[in-house]
Amino acid sequence: MPLEGRRRQMIERSGETPAEHRSGEPVETKLLRIAARAREEPKLKFVNLYHLMNEEMLLGCYGRLSENKAAGIDEVTKAEYGENLEASIRELVGRLHRMAYRPQPVRRVYIPKAGSDKRRPLGIPSLEDKLVQSALARILGAIYEQEFVEDSYGFRPGRSCHDALRALTQAVEWESTNYVAEADIKGFFDNVDHDWLMKMLEQRIADKRVLRMVVRFLKSGVMEGGEARASEEGVPQGGSISPVLANVYLHYALDLWFEKVYRKSCKGKTRLIRYADDFIVCFASKEDAMRFPAELAERLKKFGLEIEPTKTKVMEFGRDAETHARARGENPKTFDFLGFTHYCSRSKDGKRFRMKRVTSRKKFRAKRASFKEWLKKSRVMPMMWIMEKVELKLRGHYAYYGVTDNYRGIARFHREVTKLLYKWLNRRSQRRSYTWAEFEKLLKLFPLPGPRVRVHLYYRARTNV
Repeated sequence: MPLEGRRRQMIERSGETPAEHRSGEPVETKLLRIAARAREEPKLKFVNLYHLMNEEMLLGCYGRLSENKAAGIDEVTKAEYGENLEASIRELVGRLHRMAYRPQPVRRVYIPKAGSDKRRPLGIPSLEDKLVQSALARILGAIYEQEFVEDSYGFRPGRSCHDALRALTQAVEWESTNYVAEADIKGFFDNVDHDWLMKMLEQRIADKRVLRMVVRFLKSGVMEGGEARASEEGVPQGGSISPVLANVYLHYALDLWFEKVYRKSCKGKTRLIRYADDFIVCFASKEDAMRFPAELAERLKKFGLEIEPTKTKVMEFGRDAETHARARGENPKTFDFLGFTHYCSRSKDGKRFRMKRVTSRKKFRAKRASFKEWLKKSRVMPMMWIMEKVELKLRGHYAYYGVTDNYRGIARFHREVTKLLYKWLNRRSQRRSYTWAEFEKLLKLFPLPGPRVRVHLYYRARTNV
């Protein structure tokens, strides 16, 4: 075989992209080709990916950045970086390919945690770190999207929380589910083991420069109160690379174990539906369900993770659960998943079992408190501005919570928003601003969107419920 032919064959076996095919080819096309190879050759390790960290890739990542994103410790905004964009990107690419690029610590801020007095830590990367993370995330995503299991829904292109809820509906109503297991991983993002994560990435990636850059981001540290602190474990929430790294970790630590080990040991049908680190497991068999928490805890322990005992439980849930609960003189159990409380019910004609859902109390209280706090601060703004913002907030709430069977949940939120609006608009001055009749006239001038179910959680073939 000629030398060039042998070279091409070696390149193809290693996962490298031939140079002549790379030249002039758009980054999008390269990523698609990488994805295709990852799908067709599940054991292939990619050795030449770092060349994708080029000007075209980083300019594309810059274009995807939101204009109003908070700045990191460099205090550089998107607009400021864009003043000399091409030169800045060119210089950044030079540092990347000399391996002279060092990520800065993320700026630690705390945001309110829904439904509690606790605050959730968030890491805000510097502007250039956002670009590099975004580029690495796209490269990793092209490969690992072909690896991830079907019932993994969090932070994946073309998938959403609503898709996870549809899958759960399918499992409970049509796949003989009799028991459901809730499990919560304690502080998942803070406890990801870096060594294990790198071993997982090495299953598909052999490009040392990509792996080294990922390690640099993991070790870049946190800046809080003017002091930098090293990162020995965990993935900081807030960076664009964090979701894909979290999915890789749980893919190997949880999903593959469930699919290839636990499921094969079960007598009945089982299904694990996961969105990021939030997941529900459906079982046909009580025996399979009852032993799951202990075996899950043992599995996660290997990877430095723990389950939260107070938030982990197994319950009877499904077609016969309500009948059995009533016979015992109890109310049927419910569970929360992705902001909704799920409960056993019947179709409108009473003939068929249905799992229905309503906005969970925790999320409802959090959303109401968040709106109240915003309105207290914003009530001094012009009336037109306030009413336009309220309209947008209501539409956003309906877009997520306006799902099948949750009309009463969103109608209740609409009522609460209306009452809060009346209360706080009357506090714009020391004198009472509106009677209820006057307030109703205001609502005719600035009508608020009424509650409306916008997302249907049933597959087309099964919508006649």
